[in-house]
Amino acid sequence: MTPVELSRTVLCAVRRAVDDGELSVAVPARAVVTPPGPGGRGDYATNIALQLARPAGRPARQVAEILRSHLRDTAGVADVEITGPGFLNIHLEGSGATASLVREILQGGGGDASGRQGIILRTGINSGSAVDSSRDIDSNRDENGTDAGGSTYADRDTGADGDTDVDREAGVDVDLGTDIDRDAYVDPDANPAPDADPTLVTATTPDTAPAPATAPRPTIPPYGHAPTLQGRVIPLRVPYEVRAEVVADSLVRIIATQGGRAEVDHVRPGERVDLRPVPAPEDPAPLGPDAARWALLYPAPHDRPRITADHLLQRESNPLFRVRYAHARARALGRNAVRLGFDAVPGDLADVTAADPLVRALAEYPNALTQAAAHRAPDRLARHLVAVADALLAFQHTVLPLGDEKPSAAHRARLALAAAAGTVLAGGLSLLGISAPDYL
Repeated sequence: MTPVELSRTVLCAVRRAVDDGELSVAVPARAVVTPPGPGGRGDYATNIALQLARPAGRPARQVAEILRSHLRDTAGVADVEITGPGFLNIHLEGSGATASLVREILQGGGGDASGRQGIILRTGINSGSAVDSSRDIDSNRDENGTDAGGSTYADRDTGADGDTDVDREAGVDVDLGTDIDRDAYVDPDANPAPDADPTLVTATTPDTAPAPATAPRPTIPPYGHAPTLQGRVIPLRVPYEVRAEVVADSLVRIIATQGGRAEVDHVRPGERVDLRPVPAPEDPAPLGPDAARWALLYPAPHDRPRITADHLLQRESNPLFRVRYAHARARALGRNAVRLGFDAVPGDLADVTAADPLVRALAEYPNALTQAAAHRAPDRLARHLVAVADALLAFQHTVLPLGDEKPSAAHRARLALAAAAGTVLAGGLSLLGISAPDYL
């Protein structure tokens, strides 16, 4: 059972309690399901009982007891516990929770703009996401991310090795301009207009023939996308300032993941604005498109961004490098697994404690997207991508067989988890307008 399915299950439990007369409340549009926090138990937890306590006129724990009886009767749910003031902690049957999560991510994809998930981003702000990063520049590294000289990614610096300089955009015209395309996000399930150029709406893998017109369209949305803002139009009045425009450009895509549509308008000095982040102290364009956008998006809107060369360093201290490096490592693990003769199959990961932080970070990704859209704060998404990247980098060394070890079902499950993390990182970076190279 995936988090999305479990969320629907919780809502069904509320609906059954209402139909049986046990609760007198309006069934909410959504139920937030996340991995349990400190003191929690089970695979997932929800605060739906606390949310319904006031409208129901009952204590939260009493509401939780009512919902627990309905949830326990659901197929796939092994047990439900109540902790704290009324949190419902849900245990899923068997070890299928992680496998279901990984499967959902890999089937839906991360909604990135690289062409893998059929989404194209068109914007006047040059994100650099269309740059082809297919150069194989990690050929001198082994499967654990160590190069022939024995140094890891934490030891490498910009310019130390010509093959690792990824943030240097020689010959690229950096454009952080003011022309924001309000239709920057194209829903892969939306039908193009009759006169539309299909190459602008769909993206197919190179050398792959387009599907016949009668082929069914995919129904699985990219992982993390939800209808929390379905049908809503979000006005974004911004000043003529580069950081405000870059933030607004990212919010167009982030809000679209929640079913909403952002309308960006520029205002003159003295007019009311909806978005006014602290301006950058200097022009970020010399950093190159990816590092410049990260420098403007990673700090909270009320914090002044740092426009320094630190964003170009290929060191562990650089969050942008860690995120892009983690994505490249996920792709490299897949390539190395092919050479070893096995592929990714979601499965049990109970024997790898290093997987727990990564599973938690991936399960929380939909909530990070929801919060970023609700609070108009792309920095929440950026910081969550750092958390996913750090968890993946700590987990990656367990993925491939070592020495004479033969690939097993456990290795296939670990590879699937790493691939899911790479998918989330690619999709998240794309929403921020930043490229995710497969080779780094």
